[in-house]
Amino acid sequence: MTRQIRLISGFFTVGGWTMISRIAGFVRDIMIAGFLGAGPVAEAFLIAFSLPNMFRRFFAEGAFNMAFVPMFAKKIEAGEDAEGFARDAFSGLLALLVVLSVLAQIFMPWLVLAMASGFLADERFQLAVDFGRIAFPYILFISLAALISGALNAMGRFWVAAAVPVVLNLFFIASMMLAWLAGWNIGLMLIWTVPVAGMAQLALVWLAARRLGLSLVPRWPVLTPEIRRLAIIAAPAALAGGVLQINLLVGRQVASFFDGAIAWLNYADRLYQLPLGVVGIAIGVVLLPDLSRKLRASDEAGGQNAVNRAAEFSLVLTLPAAVALMVVPLPLISVLFQRGAFSATDAEMTALALAIYAIGLPAFVLQKVLQPLYFAREDTRRPFYFAVVSLVVNAVLAIGLSGVLGFTAAAIGTTAAGWSMLALLWFGSRSMGRSAMPDARLIRGFPRILAASGAMALALWLAANMMAPWFHLPGLRYGALAILVIGGMGVYTIAIFAFGAIDAGDLKRAIRR
Repeated sequence: MTRQIRLISGFFTVGGWTMISRIAGFVRDIMIAGFLGAGPVAEAFLIAFSLPNMFRRFFAEGAFNMAFVPMFAKKIEAGEDAEGFARDAFSGLLALLVVLSVLAQIFMPWLVLAMASGFLADERFQLAVDFGRIAFPYILFISLAALISGALNAMGRFWVAAAVPVVLNLFFIASMMLAWLAGWNIGLMLIWTVPVAGMAQLALVWLAARRLGLSLVPRWPVLTPEIRRLAIIAAPAALAGGVLQINLLVGRQVASFFDGAIAWLNYADRLYQLPLGVVGIAIGVVLLPDLSRKLRASDEAGGQNAVNRAAEFSLVLTLPAAVALMVVPLPLISVLFQRGAFSATDAEMTALALAIYAIGLPAFVLQKVLQPLYFAREDTRRPFYFAVVSLVVNAVLAIGLSGVLGFTAAAIGTTAAGWSMLALLWFGSRSMGRSAMPDARLIRGFPRILAASGAMALALWLAANMMAPWFHLPGLRYGALAILVIGGMGVYTIAIFAFGAIDAGDLKRAIRR
């Protein structure tokens, strides 16, 4: 029971910090929408900023960390030289990133074309190339920060790594306020903030690791047997990460041929990423090292409990969020973003994309529950094969439907790919024994969580229709949205306890910790 409470407590710690980061991210995006709208500077910035983030997920948070964290956690459990292994991994990753950053500066025009070939015919292309060259060095700092964060998580120090994204968002907010007050170019100020914030993020986790006795001073990279094994394990995960990034590229390519669509999809993505980030990141961060340790100790019962409690935690928070985003997307988007350069049409298009993304939200979060079953066993090959299938699904739908459904085809393809990936992960996990099996508590709780989400959906739909005129009145729109959100949360909370969907005792003990 103590381990179970510790696991749930870890979810809340990471989820709480991620929530703070996402709220700060909303403030950031609201300001960007107000200052830049869905115009060419906004779209160029979004593409440029997505470039280092895409490669970061490919190299650090994706392939490298999925291979590094289980190996590092097992070395801690076995009392082996975890620090030496981490230093070798840090040095190897640093060397790889330096080479990548130099190549990106040279080939930036081709990278922008790969991201958004629809930009080529207008001013957005050169602007995105210039912005991309400024922003790309961010990958060096944030990828190294991600590796150190993985080490901190494996050591049970979750809050520091979870707080890192807050730094980036606070830097963005401060830079826009400074540019606005000083009359500077907000687009340029934003893009120069990217590498500066990356340096601050790296400094934060590096100092935290040093306080714990983990001194990651880079040295000349050496291909030791352990680093060679790390590379072998990471290679299929890197390929899988590459496939997932191609999925994103497909969506951006489709959107780049529709004026404003990249911005619409980005703002919608940011809103549905709130529950995905809070829940999905918390599960991935806490579950992988915990499951790795349990498998090393041959604790099948503990592994099953960890996976099932992660699934339960994700469903409790994700299903109502997905339902809310499907039922009331327009009030959320219009109140949060519609001001300044962001028009009513922009709000309607963004809300449409948000509702489609929301359908896939449970799939994306549950992937974070199932993927550690593979990575903790150092099985990175099958997730790669599954990712290839999801890529095909995404490409066929996004490209095939774009001529009929326009930019929304990109969101449909993303959502369908998410569900196909989840289905494949689920079927593939059936051979993993007890740790991959749903327990009685999860089987009992799922329909109750679904019923509570349905009750909340009905309440939100009725309230949104009753208050519809309020969402267009400057003096009332914020209060109306607050009533809608708080009321929906209240109905769901009452329903979930009334239906007995979760164990109130476990929840109270986790919060106390």
